[in-house]
Amino acid sequence: MKPAPFEYVAPDSLDGALAAMQQHGFDAKPLAGGQSLVPVMNFRLAQPSVLIDLNGVPGLDGIWQTSDGALHFGSMVRQSRLERDPLVAQHQPLLAEALPFIAHPQIRNRGTFGGSLAHADPAAELPLICVALNGRLKLQSAAGERWLAARDFYTSLFTTDIADEELLVEIALPPLPARTGTAFTEMARRHGDYALAGVAAVVTVDASGVCTAARLVYLNAGEVPMVAEEAAKLLVGQRPSEAVWLATAVAASQNEIDPRGDIHATADYKRHLAKVLTIRALKQAFARAGK
Repeated sequence: MKPAPFEYVAPDSLDGALAAMQQHGFDAKPLAGGQSLVPVMNFRLAQPSVLIDLNGVPGLDGIWQTSDGALHFGSMVRQSRLERDPLVAQHQPLLAEALPFIAHPQIRNRGTFGGSLAHADPAAELPLICVALNGRLKLQSAAGERWLAARDFYTSLFTTDIADEELLVEIALPPLPARTGTAFTEMARRHGDYALAGVAAVVTVDASGVCTAARLVYLNAGEVPMVAEEAAKLLVGQRPSEAVWLATAVAASQNEIDPRGDIHATADYKRHLAKVLTIRALKQAFARAGK
C-alpha cells in the first residue's frame, strides 16, 4: 500500500511548525521519527492532508537537568540516545531499563520520545514509563503553552488530550525520592514484538525497609496506561515479602486492569501474565530501593 496524497511542509523553526499546525489544524499530522505514523499512512489508516516534518526544527532534541533535579527532554530526542545517555541511566533508571524492550535498534535510531508518547499506543513502553514516573508534558501552540500530567494526557485508545493545533515539545520527569527502587518487565512472544503484558513498579522505603509509597502501571492492559492505585496501597506500611507481593499482584491483575483478548492471548492469560510480572517487578524494585 501507499499513502493517500498529502502536502509536505518542512519548517525550520518551532514558530514555523506551530504556525503550520495553526493553519492546517485537524488536517495536519506532525512527523517525528515516523516509525508509527508512516506505516499507518501506508495502510491508509491515517490520511492526513498535510504532513509537518519536525526533523528540521532546532531545539527539540535536548536533554538537560534543572535545579530541582528533574530531567527534561525535547520531544524529538531519539530513543537510541535515551538508551545511552548517562544522565538517564543515573537519574531515571526505570526509563533506561525499559528502552531496550522497544522494538529493535533500527527503530530506536529513528523513533523519538515525544513521538511515542503522542502516538498513545497502550502496548508501548514509553507512555507507561512516563506515567509511572509522574512525568509532565509541555504542549505548545501558536497561542501559548500548557503543562499536563502524563496520566491526564491519555484519554482513550490512541487518543490524547492534545489539541489539533498543539505540538508536544517537552517532557519533564521529576527526581526520584531517596530510597526509591524501580523495575520494568514485560512478556512478548519474541524480543521486539509488542508485549502481551508489562508492568513498571516504583517503590520507596524508609530507613527500616518499610514501604512508604508505591506505584504500579501496566501496558497492554486497557485503552491507556493502567495505574493500579488500590493494589499499590496494599504495599504501603508493609515490609517486602512474597505474601505481600502476591496479594498486590492478585489485586492489580484481577481488579484494576482491563486487558482485551486478541489473536495472541486471551484476556485471562494477560491477567495471569500481569500477576506474574508484578511479583517479579516488585521483587526487583524492593531489592533496588535504599541502595
